[in-house]
Amino acid sequence: MIHIVRGIMNYMRYRRPSAFLLLTVAVILGITAVAGLESGDEGALVLLIGIREYVLLLGWLALAALTGAVLLGLTKSSLRVPLVTTLLVTGAPTLLLGGFVSAAFGGSDEEVRTDSAPGRGDRQLLVVARSGFLDPVWCVYVDQGKPPLERRWSVGCFNGDAEGNALSQTVWTAPDRIRMTTEGGAVHEVTIAPGGRPDRVVSVG
Repeated sequence: MIHIVRGIMNYMRYRRPSAFLLLTVAVILGITAVAGLESGDEGALVLLIGIREYVLLLGWLALAALTGAVLLGLTKSSLRVPLVTTLLVTGAPTLLLGGFVSAAFGGSDEEVRTDSAPGRGDRQLLVVARSGFLDPVWCVYVDQGKPPLERRWSVGCFNGDAEGNALSQTVWTAPDRIRMTTEGGAVHEVTIAPGGRPDRVVSVG
């Protein structure tokens, strides 16, 4: 009997700290997910762009941590049960819908090529092939800097709606210049500023 009482006392003692810890984890996961979703602007950190691939996982973990925090932090069932129900009824369907939309319209990205600029180890071009139920798209990016401060800029996107628009070749012609050639023979050259930003973004198709 004494062991049972001690166990209950220990449980009550660590209940609120555990709830606070779970709440902190939920907030951190939520902020990380939002930062990943908002990282689409030019010059965004590559680290945050990579987080976008795990936004749904972060969302589920944040929901689980927040639910646990409520269960541990609120002792009155009159408050705990409605709040947990609200969290699950609103959070779970939203995350499921997000997963469906991502699977249906997101397609998949494949890194086709990476190539460092001549004489510069902190600058490289990246070619990504994006496929889905729509036409294939090839996107060219420039990454500049060293992790975790590496940033990414768009250089060009080529829509494969017509065979001649497909990206055929991407090369550095200088440490600050990229040449992109389509299957139809069109040549596009872009100059990269010292900070990594291109002077223009090419859009074909």
